[in-house]
Amino acid sequence: MSERWVPLDVTTCDPDPLAQFARWFEEARDVMAEPEAVTLVTVDGRGHPSARMVLLRHRDEATLGWFTNYHSRKGRDLAENPRAALVWYCEALGRQVRAEGLVAAMSAAASDAYFARRPRGHQLSAHASAQSEPLASRAQLEELVARADARYAGVAVPRPDHWGGYLLTPDAVEFWQRRDDRLHDRVAYERAGDTWRRQRLAP
Repeated sequence: MSERWVPLDVTTCDPDPLAQFARWFEEARDVMAEPEAVTLVTVDGRGHPSARMVLLRHRDEATLGWFTNYHSRKGRDLAENPRAALVWYCEALGRQVRAEGLVAAMSAAASDAYFARRPRGHQLSAHASAQSEPLASRAQLEELVARADARYAGVAVPRPDHWGGYLLTPDAVEFWQRRDDRLHDRVAYERAGDTWRRQRLAP
């Protein structure tokens, strides 16, 4: 019986890696509980890496983006070293995508627009949580949320200045397709000016 995995070849990949990722992302929607979940890896000014899961809330023809507290550890890392890596994984289809590149803050208008669409509870949490800072107890956090709720009772919750989006502009992207006997397919893209070079890598 032939293997279940769909082969991946340089010749069948889209010339643009973000278009190729969009294709894989859409194919994964029906088989993933949270297709927007990605691992974000940042490195601080001392060269210490840190990884965590975030939600990929923005995709277009040039960038990938997420939202967070600018004062969080990832925000502090990016202030010191504005490069990062994202890893997307779809176990059901045996696929992984890695993207690396420069990161910059989204415009205030883009962050405002996304924040306005969030549920009110999420908006209040952005005000209440000093992300990545020590917290005495759960009760303290709930009290901070209650204070924020009272402060904005009856009015729209504004986006806090310390919260917003980031955009990663990839200069390297790799697609990994699981294959039998660990003979996986890997196609790597590297930016070359305004175009992309792509090649197969050994598994």
